[in-house]
Amino acid sequence: MDETEFWELVDTTREDAEGDPEEQADLLVERLVQSDPDAVLDFARHFEARYNRAYRWDLWGAAWVLLDGASDDAFDFFRCWLIGQGREVFEGAMHDPDSLGELLEDFDEEIDGDGEELGYAADEAYEQLTGTVAPDLGIPPAAAEPEGTPLDFENESVIAERYPKLWDRFRG
Repeated sequence: MDETEFWELVDTTREDAEGDPEEQADLLVERLVQSDPDAVLDFARHFEARYNRAYRWDLWGAAWVLLDGASDDAFDFFRCWLIGQGREVFEGAMHDPDSLGELLEDFDEEIDGDGEELGYAADEAYEQLTGTVAPDLGIPPAAAEPEGTPLDFENESVIAERYPKLWDRFRG
């Protein structure tokens, strides 16, 4: 599975799930089990590489605004959800996290921002196909600390200044 196929699968499952991340995860598992184990591992590598790439302080700040606070776990699940939003939203957020204020059509705090199940879809599909746990993906592990400069999430004026689009739309 190449990068284009990865993003096509993410996009079609999101559209078919009408944006519900749990439903999207279920659809991903259904579609992945229709392929072979190697393709599932390829999907997992693409997902994990993007998940690790998104481990950045500036993106955590954007999650903090969107979710009205974001613990370590909440940020992990946010990164899974962000991948589930597709290439355009993901890459836009990677380029400029504040652009999520424009890239997201709508955002429902009850269901959006938490893609925990998306993070398990490839593992679940692999296990269904093979009866075994997925092997090590052979990609570099995530950094111990987020990339970039830490932000003081508790300082609303700093966060509002750093993320004006997000702040105005979701907290203003």
